[in-house]
Amino acid sequence: MKIVMVGFVGLLLGAIVGGSIGVGFGLAWTSIFHTSSFEGYSGMLVFYAFMPVGVIFGAIIGAVGLAFLASRKGPAQASR
Repeated sequence: MKIVMVGFVGLLLGAIVGGSIGVGFGLAWTSIFHTSSFEGYSGMLVFYAFMPVGVIFGAIIGAVGLAFLASRKGPAQASR
């Protein structure tokens, strides 16, 4: 149960961070490639293309990463 809950927390945090990174990449894309801002096209590109992709990848990576860390037994003990 612990692994599932920690994985869910990773899903939420990863989605937030991934969405932020997606928006950052989208804004960089529109400025580097001089995307037209006519009738809000550049904003729609960022928030309908880059942000959802960032949310999906961030959620998957966050959930898998934190679930993997939660499944570990504990810190390794030095043998004497």
